[in-house]
Amino acid sequence: MAGKTEKSKSAKKAAAKRTAAKKPVLLSGGNPQIAKGYGDAPVQAYIAAMPRWKREVGRRLDALIVRTVPGVHKAVKWNSPFYGIEGDGWFLSLHCFTKYLKLAFFRGTSLRPVPPGESRQKEVRYLDIYEGEFDEAQLAAWVEQASRLPGERM
Repeated sequence: MAGKTEKSKSAKKAAAKRTAAKKPVLLSGGNPQIAKGYGDAPVQAYIAAMPRWKREVGRRLDALIVRTVPGVHKAVKWNSPFYGIEGDGWFLSLHCFTKYLKLAFFRGTSLRPVPPGESRQKEVRYLDIYEGEFDEAQLAAWVEQASRLPGERM
């Protein structure tokens, strides 16, 4: 009987090790495949799975958003982190591509100055962030403005 117990403990440890070592799948362009979820944990899992330089930029972006919008509501939907105001919808999302990160401001045409990336959706504007520096002051201003606008319901 003692042999069975030792064997099952060993099997459980091996299974736990495989699960812990299992990394999220990176989809095309290096976008992490993270299960849909609400709160900080799935967003942090997404950021931790981002490849190379994008991980550090993701951490900086998340910290900037949290500083700028205390109590911001977070989720991962469609393999992308979303930021919003609880009960008011989402104002921003992030997506990982091969060579850059794309921020989507859902009411971007209402921001001043308007973010540079155009969209097929009438109100959405994008900001592409490539390796290197980005203007944190401008981004904080856009995040603050976006958080005061009506959010997108998804």
